[in-house]
Amino acid sequence: MKKVLTYGTFDLLHNGHINILKRAKDLGDHLTVAISSDEFNELKGKKAYHNYETRKLILEAIRYVDAVIPENEWEQKIRDVVENEIDIFVMGDDWEGKFDFLKDYCEVVYLPRTVGISTTKIKKELQKVQNG
Repeated sequence: MKKVLTYGTFDLLHNGHINILKRAKDLGDHLTVAISSDEFNELKGKKAYHNYETRKLILEAIRYVDAVIPENEWEQKIRDVVENEIDIFVMGDDWEGKFDFLKDYCEVVYLPRTVGISTTKIKKELQKVQNG
């Protein structure tokens, strides 16, 4: 069985998230998604609309996702790859090269992002609507 791992906040779920999850799952038999915990988001200076438990519940309902684990710190990636026996680590291509240190432990794949959509864009558009 080929196991795949990806990371993200996965807040305000949109078609770009679904696309990357589907393409990641297509690379293997089992997809684990590590999502940023609320505490980790705080450390990064990010604020998710949905809390960790809600984001986890939503991801667990997606047919491409087999397991969801928390991301609590930047340094846990090697440990997650080893402990979960990961064969392929997947991230969006805006992170190209940033996770190449994992190549000693598994294959690293950077997938193209879906053009024209992001959580940041959604939040900005919602802000415009609210401000009239």
